[in-house]
Amino acid sequence: MKIAILSTAYPLRGGIAHFIGLLYHQLKKNHTVKVYTFKRQYPAILFPGKSQLENEETNEAIPTELVVDSINPFNWIKIGKKISEELYDGLIFKYWMPFFAPCFGTISKIVKKNHKTKILVVCDNIIPHERKPFDTLLTRYFFDSADYFVVLSESVKKDLLSLYPKAKYNLLPHPVYTNFGDLVEKAEAKSHLNIIAEKIILFFGFIRDYKGLDTLVLAISKLKNKNVKLLVAGEFYSNKEKYLKIIQDNNLNDSVILKTDFIPTKDVKYYFSACDAVILPYKSATQSGIVQIAVNFRKPVIATNVGGLGEVIINNDAGFIVEKDNPQSLANAIDKFYSENKEIEFSKNLFFLAEKYSWQNFTNGLLDLINL
Repeated sequence: MKIAILSTAYPLRGGIAHFIGLLYHQLKKNHTVKVYTFKRQYPAILFPGKSQLENEETNEAIPTELVVDSINPFNWIKIGKKISEELYDGLIFKYWMPFFAPCFGTISKIVKKNHKTKILVVCDNIIPHERKPFDTLLTRYFFDSADYFVVLSESVKKDLLSLYPKAKYNLLPHPVYTNFGDLVEKAEAKSHLNIIAEKIILFFGFIRDYKGLDTLVLAISKLKNKNVKLLVAGEFYSNKEKYLKIIQDNNLNDSVILKTDFIPTKDVKYYFSACDAVILPYKSATQSGIVQIAVNFRKPVIATNVGGLGEVIINNDAGFIVEKDNPQSLANAIDKFYSENKEIEFSKNLFFLAEKYSWQNFTNGLLDLINL
C-alpha cells in the first residue's frame, strides 16, 4: 500500500512528532510511506515556546518533506495538488486543534478529487481543551472530507459521534512511546539530573493550565509524607509566575524541583527513571501521551478521572485515579502510594499494558479502516 502522512513530524519537536516517527517506522515495514510536514507550523506570534524545532542530534530523524505552510491558502492548494497527483491509497492526518482545520480541510478536499486516495484522521482531540469560537465550524470543514477516523479514547469517540453520528471509525488507544531509550537505575538517573531526593514524583510535559499543575502543587502542601519531592519537567506554555507564586505562598521551594526548559529526547529516560510515579493532575483531557511514556518505563501513574486517562490506568492496578481539581484527594493518593509501598506491585502490572498498547496493534487497526 502507498501511504502519505501529513502532520507535525521531525525535525519539528514534541509528542505528536514522536508519534508520527513511530507510526512511520511501523508502517514502513510493509508499505511505501511518505511524510509531509510543516515548513511553518505556527506563526511566531502564536507559539508560546522557545523553539519549534529539535535542537539536538537524534536517532529519531525520519525522511520528511517540509512543504506545508499552515497559514498560506495558496500553499494549501499547491500541496493538495501535489499529493493528489501522487495517487496514494491513503492520506493520514494527525489532528489535535482546529487551528489546522482550514489547511488540512483544503488539502484533503483537493486530494479527494483523484477518486483514489482515502482520507483518514487520527484524532487526539476534536473539541479542544481550551475552546475558542468557531472551533466546531472549523473542525467540520476538515472532517467533511474525511473517510475514516481513528479515535484514541472513549471521550474522543463521544465527541466525534456528536458531530458525525454515522462516522466510520476505530477506537485505538494511544500506543506506548518506545523511542526514549531504556530504563536506567534510579541512582544513575538522579545523579545525571543532579537530584538527591529519595522520594520523587514526576510531572512531565508542556505546562498548560488545563494540566492542573496548580492543583498538584497545592496537593504537595497537604502531604503527610514530607519527604516526597515533586519534579516538574517541561517548558512553560502558560503564565509561569502563577505557579511560582503558589509554590512561594505555600513554602514549597524545598519540595518542588523545577526543570522547566524543553527536555531533550535523550534526557527523557532520566526523568522517568528517577521518579517513583508519574502524576497527571489534569483538569480536562482526552488521553495523554505522557501516560504511554510512563507505561513504557513501567512507572505507576496517579491521574485525575478525566477523559481517557482512566481507560488506560485502572484504579489500584497500575496506579490511582482521583477526582479532578481536588488537592486533598490527590495528596491522599500520593500518601497511600508510599505508605502501602505500591511501586513494585503497580510496576509489574504495567508490563501487560505495554504489550496491549503496541504499535503493531495500532497500525493493524488503522490499516483495517483504509482497506475497507
